[in-house]
Amino acid sequence: MRSRRDFIRTTGFIGIGFMGLKLYACGVKTPGGEATGMALDYGPLVPDPNGMLDLPEGFSYKVISTQGDPMDDGLLVPGKQDGMGTFAGENGRVIIVRNHEIVPTDKDLGAFGAENSNLGAIPKEDFYEFGKGEFPGLGGTSTLVFNEETQEVEKEFLSLAGTYRNCAGGVMPWGSWVTCEEDVTKTGDFEGNVEMEHGYIFEVPATSEVMRAAPKPIKEAGRFNHEAVAYDPIGGILYMTEDRHDGLLYRFIPNKKDDLHSGGKLQALAIKNGPKFDTRNWPDSLGPDILTNIPMALDWIDLDDVEAPEDDLRIRGHEKGAAIFARGEGMWYDEGVIYFACTNGGDLMKGQVFKLTPDENGGQLELFIEPNDVDIMKYCDNLCVAPWGDVMICEDDTDAYLRGVTPEGKIFTFGHGTKHESEFTGICFSPSGKTMFVNIQHAGLTLAITGPWKSQG
Repeated sequence: MRSRRDFIRTTGFIGIGFMGLKLYACGVKTPGGEATGMALDYGPLVPDPNGMLDLPEGFSYKVISTQGDPMDDGLLVPGKQDGMGTFAGENGRVIIVRNHEIVPTDKDLGAFGAENSNLGAIPKEDFYEFGKGEFPGLGGTSTLVFNEETQEVEKEFLSLAGTYRNCAGGVMPWGSWVTCEEDVTKTGDFEGNVEMEHGYIFEVPATSEVMRAAPKPIKEAGRFNHEAVAYDPIGGILYMTEDRHDGLLYRFIPNKKDDLHSGGKLQALAIKNGPKFDTRNWPDSLGPDILTNIPMALDWIDLDDVEAPEDDLRIRGHEKGAAIFARGEGMWYDEGVIYFACTNGGDLMKGQVFKLTPDENGGQLELFIEPNDVDIMKYCDNLCVAPWGDVMICEDDTDAYLRGVTPEGKIFTFGHGTKHESEFTGICFSPSGKTMFVNIQHAGLTLAITGPWKSQG
């Protein structure tokens, strides 16, 4: 097979505007060794005297939730905290809905205690997957009611039960969180104990009342290794990433705007005049490199058999012309633009961030950043957009950092995990912009971070 660079030398390509070999978006190193794409922004990190999280001067963190602690519904805080979203509650409270990337074998991390000893604490019908009582889904979501003035959690409870491996998700403008299963386990798996198909998205109302969401999958949005979603309120369309090395970028057009349960159409992104385009920029990929800040016009391909019993939706979509991405991860909508991360994209396979601009003609896609320098950014995962426009990013690595990217594409370092060999997850801000929340996943911790944010002068 010809390499991508052989392809560039011998083939024309219309619509992408490539100009030969790709220049690094950020982090081009000068002869002196400094990285020209870096921005100091909040300044250097200050070592944490507790050895947990280094932050810039003036910032501090507080652990607000710990795996295994008791919750208000009599259950325990589940572990492997992942994607999160925030909502405005009554009397200035912040409602946080939080995912848990747990599978049924993670009994020591679930909400029901050792060996699921407290499984009977909630009714069987509240589970999506009860697993015959032997293999219940332990993922799902928990909800926290946070007092931003006191920086205290006032209430905490399990808000979706019985799903598998809930990774990221997305905030819906009507006040709910859509959570995603990064799992395609089939009915009958695990010695016949699995009773339901997995690989769906679920909707969880953001409420301060101790309650669990109806465990109803939105099947028309496809069955695949879901990661994150972002809703475009203008077009009324839900966009979705897929955590696979050869994943697609999907959109779900509901029959009724602002009602994801109304049925609808599932489509996959394709580059106009570039069928089966490979966005990954890997050295051995066939096709031209994507350059940064070069908008590419899009087509959208209709998909059928979207419940995909053979887990082949991405394969069939690519055969029809859809573009492929390197492990689509976190996704966030902000003022007409959707940002999403690809953990293994780029020449070094260390990460890319894309920018999707929807419109009535299908929209445009551009590569926002691809550093190709692990000192600047690596394995970008969950992300969000700060109220002042910076894209804030969690790294998925045992030596993990929190990074930020300015609207101009300059990358800065905001935090470094020093005590726990764990990725960061769930980065998001309170509606006021005063508090940033993040998880240290493998330590089972949720943190609140405050300080002199840009919006506060």
